[in-house]
Amino acid sequence: MAIDLQLIEKVITEVLTEYTANASRASGQNPAAVRPGLTSAASREALLFQPQDAAALQRMKQRTNARIGVGKTGARLMTQTLLTLRADHAAARDAVFRDAAGDVVDSLGLFSVESKCANKNEFLTRPDLGRQLSEAAAQLLRDKCRPNPDIQVFAADGLSSTAITANLPDLWPCLLDGLQARGVNMGTPFFVRHGRVGIMDQVAEIVGAKVVCVLLGERPGLATAESMSAYIAYNARVGMEESRRTVVSNIHRLGIPAVEAGAYLAELLVKVLEAKASGVALNREG
Repeated sequence: MAIDLQLIEKVITEVLTEYTANASRASGQNPAAVRPGLTSAASREALLFQPQDAAALQRMKQRTNARIGVGKTGARLMTQTLLTLRADHAAARDAVFRDAAGDVVDSLGLFSVESKCANKNEFLTRPDLGRQLSEAAAQLLRDKCRPNPDIQVFAADGLSSTAITANLPDLWPCLLDGLQARGVNMGTPFFVRHGRVGIMDQVAEIVGAKVVCVLLGERPGLATAESMSAYIAYNARVGMEESRRTVVSNIHRLGIPAVEAGAYLAELLVKVLEAKASGVALNREG
């Protein structure tokens, strides 16, 4: 069966032209002056069909990352919707498999240690090893970290290295400045490769911290691959109940901005320290 390359080229050209025009109208720009990416804000807000109340749908699209008003062609997704879905899926896969950028960690002055996972594949298939420091890492923390701090903060790549590179540079200085301004006895910060949430318990035991906080990349979804969370615990110990963790989630540009999250976390960490409680116990304290 012969392939009509000219027909394929024509269809692709028509799709891209319509796509650019829709996105341009949504952003108020000349169609000839803009070519937004598939995952850009202008692209997500573009209307792909003519609804009964276009203004209402536009307002809804500006207030949510959910895939609303995507339209359809017969029983199938529209081409732009399908391409955006695949682009978001590719970003999610990249976030999981890509290592956190070393220059980001270095620029923040953090030294790095590793969990017991030897590589990314083992990290994904052996969650238990991601919750434990390697022997070399544990010894390095004993050698380099300030002992018995009030608050120990560190970062880990978790399941989204993209979240770390996107948020940590802005969040980190705000958090540390906030803690220093409150006169907190802070531990030595560092970064853990192939680390999961539970590794914070072993870190707390090793350095003797009263409060421990890990900033960690969350499992990416199709709405964003840049979401980071902060997990906090008072008097954390290996094997403790998950209910003792306090969590601040959805830290990303479309959720809680990194700068705002940094300032809030400084306040929250001091609250946990003063209340001597975290998780559901902190909620009971009010």
